[in-house]
Amino acid sequence: MHGSGHGAWCWRDVVPQLEAMGHTAVAIDLPSHGQDNTPANQITLDAYRDAVLAHSTPETILVGHSMGGFPIGAAANHAPDAMRGLVFLCAYAPQSGLSLAQMRRQAPRQPLMAAISKSEDGKTFSVDPVAARDLFYHDCPQEAADYAVARLCPQAILPQETPIDLTPAYADVPKAYIRCSDDRTIPPEFQITMTEDWPAETVYTMACSHSPFFAKPAELAQLLDRIEKGM
Repeated sequence: MHGSGHGAWCWRDVVPQLEAMGHTAVAIDLPSHGQDNTPANQITLDAYRDAVLAHSTPETILVGHSMGGFPIGAAANHAPDAMRGLVFLCAYAPQSGLSLAQMRRQAPRQPLMAAISKSEDGKTFSVDPVAARDLFYHDCPQEAADYAVARLCPQAILPQETPIDLTPAYADVPKAYIRCSDDRTIPPEFQITMTEDWPAETVYTMACSHSPFFAKPAELAQLLDRIEKGM
């Protein structure tokens, strides 16, 4: 599951790597992203959740990047038996009673805010494409950065302002977290804060930007393969 303003396209380089290892890997567009034409002003967190669940089986490991942590978390909270586990990739891992936006505001820094502009109706926001290169893709190949910036789309605000009340069953769903230590979007220190009470064996680190799927796709695929084997 992709993050804000992205789509299934961001997994372009990772899916073939996973398939070469023998995995079935499917990247989807959340509603209003990529090839999905649902109007962004109609999107809710429940709509994201349902889109995730429509592609999940009890053997599926859901990987959520950045904002994508909330849709996979909502899916696991709603139907904890509908997946095998969750992987949060430099993502917001839900905390009970909080929205993604509330969690973001808890971070010690807000590097993304200066690059964001809201739509006139206040329903979506967009990221300045020039700033996005430094925020998201600073260590990615130029071709990949160009490819990504050309595909960024407006992001619905409502799903990010919707809190999740986590059930006890959610806690039992296996989870792993991949921190990115050169992240310029979600501060690395906040990724540490979000996972400081997680079992050490479930937390991994990649030395890269907020876009490991372009910066280090082979390393990311290998790490996901390792996580899958132990989940």
